[in-house]
Amino acid sequence: MADPKGFLNHGREVAKTRPVGERVQDWNEVYVPGSLLPIISKQASRCMDCGIPFCHNGCPLGNLIPEWNDYAYREDWSAASERLHATNNFPEFTGRLCPAPCESACVLGINQPAVTIKNVEVSIIDKAWETGDVAPQAPERLSGKTVAVIGSGPAGLAAAQQLTRAGHTVAVYERADRIGGLLRYGIPEFKMEKRHINRRIEQMRAEGTKFRTGVEVGRDIDAAKLRKRYDAVVIAAGATTARDLPVPGRELKGVYQAMEYLPLANKVQEGDYVTTPVSAEGKHVVVIGGGDTGADCVGTAHRQGAASVTQLEIMPRPGEERSPGQPWPTFPMLYKVTSAHEEGGERVYSVSTTHFEGDEDGNVQWLHLVEVAFVDGKLTQKPGTERRIPAQLVTLAMGFTGTDRENGLVDQFGVDLDERGNIARDGDFHTSVPGVFVAGDAGRGQSLIVWAIAEGRSAARGVDRFLTGASDLPAPIRPTDRSLTV
Repeated sequence: MADPKGFLNHGREVAKTRPVGERVQDWNEVYVPGSLLPIISKQASRCMDCGIPFCHNGCPLGNLIPEWNDYAYREDWSAASERLHATNNFPEFTGRLCPAPCESACVLGINQPAVTIKNVEVSIIDKAWETGDVAPQAPERLSGKTVAVIGSGPAGLAAAQQLTRAGHTVAVYERADRIGGLLRYGIPEFKMEKRHINRRIEQMRAEGTKFRTGVEVGRDIDAAKLRKRYDAVVIAAGATTARDLPVPGRELKGVYQAMEYLPLANKVQEGDYVTTPVSAEGKHVVVIGGGDTGADCVGTAHRQGAASVTQLEIMPRPGEERSPGQPWPTFPMLYKVTSAHEEGGERVYSVSTTHFEGDEDGNVQWLHLVEVAFVDGKLTQKPGTERRIPAQLVTLAMGFTGTDRENGLVDQFGVDLDERGNIARDGDFHTSVPGVFVAGDAGRGQSLIVWAIAEGRSAARGVDRFLTGASDLPAPIRPTDRSLTV
């Protein structure tokens, strides 16, 4: 145990953010560089090294949180990094992007603010990169087996790295022009600078993983050819089919899916554009959807100089305390103020969009909405609450419904789907087609980054068993496992 009285002597302190007026002028990460290390040892000391550490169950990766908290408290960064990487291929991603279900399950959180597990995690990995403790782990010998991984998001990258280290020759196919999937083009730079992805890619290249960008399986290469070329295939293409809003005026110019809007801003940061083709500058922006993707649109619009930003959510505003129906250690639905929300804008709950109104040139100008409520379990409009708000740029951030079916990937492989439209798999993440596996959102449905990495690691074990008859690779979750929610 780090410090038996740590949780009594120290309160919770989190990473400091840069002033709003400063950070909305650039695209750098919102946190003050280096602000965590001076406080992180005390924060790690608050971990109680519980007899039953529920944080392990909150995290699908099974992270050894009390162990690396202890090492961080003692400032043994090398040992902390080793324990962190024992269960997580990319802690710099999760330490920045994960909503931290481990903290919701922290035993200290029963009656005190939980341990800052996420901040400790990112401090360890940032220190590890700084001191050179993150090095390529090339296999000692090659198996002679080949694997194709379709998709380079967190699930695909985790599966590829595990299989490469097991000695297989792995090629990752990505339809975009750069590796990273939604990490690259869905996550704004101010949440995670892309240098973190780049150095992991270089580590994986040094280990032997091959990358093929600009290749869309189903269009640029036929699934049958891929199966013939490789001994096994892992589909990690994500759930990229966005939920649409079929209301009058949807066809107006200025109404975009979030994943049409966000990647363009990232491409500016990559140097592909001088200015984004779709900008919020000087416009009244409306973001439909109250989740993380919606918040990403809010923060992006602020940095582009929007005249106003309004975020709409059809559900009621969550409470700021756990409700009796969401007891510890489940992941509670709480009112969350992200860094993007700190920067301004209005959040409107319990409303539904009825239609869009445009000008004579077909550009969206107004959004019409109505207040809604749940009556006998059904969503009902409140008469007399209709109104309109200015909207010259609208982004739809309402989640995703499944894997892309238009490019032919699913149909060409001929894999079975489950009742929710995801690619079905058995206990080894094996699809109905021999030698074809699935990991991440393509099989689970839209989920969190920690679940994606856990699925990639587990699917890698299934592939390794299929290719060699046995495997020493870890499998943190089963395909049927779900998060600690109610």
